[in-house]
Amino acid sequence: MKRAQLIDRRSLLCKAAGAVGVGILPVGVGAAGGPVAVKGRIRQSIAYWAFNVAGDKWNLAQTCQIARQLGCRSVELVKGKEHEIVREHGLTCALSQIDLDPDPPFVRGWNHPEHWPRLIRVTKQAVDEAAHYGSPNVICFTGYRAKDPGNPTSVEWSAEEGADNCVAGFKQVAGYAEKKHVNLCLEILNTRDNTHPMKGHPGYQGDNTDYCINIVKRVESPCMKLLFDVYHVQIMDGDIIRRIHEHKDYIGHIHVAGCPGRGELDDRQEINFKPIMEALVNVGYQGYVGHEYIPTREPLQGLIEAVSLCDV
Repeated sequence: MKRAQLIDRRSLLCKAAGAVGVGILPVGVGAAGGPVAVKGRIRQSIAYWAFNVAGDKWNLAQTCQIARQLGCRSVELVKGKEHEIVREHGLTCALSQIDLDPDPPFVRGWNHPEHWPRLIRVTKQAVDEAAHYGSPNVICFTGYRAKDPGNPTSVEWSAEEGADNCVAGFKQVAGYAEKKHVNLCLEILNTRDNTHPMKGHPGYQGDNTDYCINIVKRVESPCMKLLFDVYHVQIMDGDIIRRIHEHKDYIGHIHVAGCPGRGELDDRQEINFKPIMEALVNVGYQGYVGHEYIPTREPLQGLIEAVSLCDV
């Protein structure tokens, strides 16, 4: 990255802090006099949770301020009244979260029919919130293979059973989402990394592109989409650019993080993000790209570099 492209961290944080106090911040205006995301062909988003769990632990208002400073258009994976904070800052929530607290939303998913009543309720609630606040997507998950997650001796759903259950479950909410003009985005999660609870998910059933895209297609709804997480797909499948071209009509949202380790998009990881972003432009992708990596160093500088890298 050229020196002229970098934004002074101190100036940016001072501007963000001042803007929080007065409630005003020019969209995309960086400390160096211009936005980081200049071209805007890739609509970029910040996954709130990822910058709230490590390092400086940004709160939601601060995350929104920094998003605006960097020219990002969204802060995502919020729920309930959190949407109001995002909207107050002139941003979109590109991907709304479902409210399954205290359980992680990816454990007891749509492959578990016994959990359908709860999933239908919280998913419709999230769809309503998304429609009200202008969020285009709601996240969803297959769930873990184990019928009793956390029990090491639990019987597991077969791949066929799990897929059939997901299709049948999603069909119960897809029509509702269609009426609200909101997409349901099924996320691929890797099962290989067992070093950290958010770097990999051993036991998750939808751990590869082919499995998840089969479910998405079988639901037969224009609102059923794939959440293509480049980090997870790289670990399980690879061949990122070819898969983007193959599944371009079904991709509803993109997540990015460095691999291995789910860290910054820097030269210490193996994914070449610039041609991936160019592939998204080439296939006419109109959705958002969400930065969902876990910072391993000063979070603002890493995010500045990531946003600039993805601005092709």
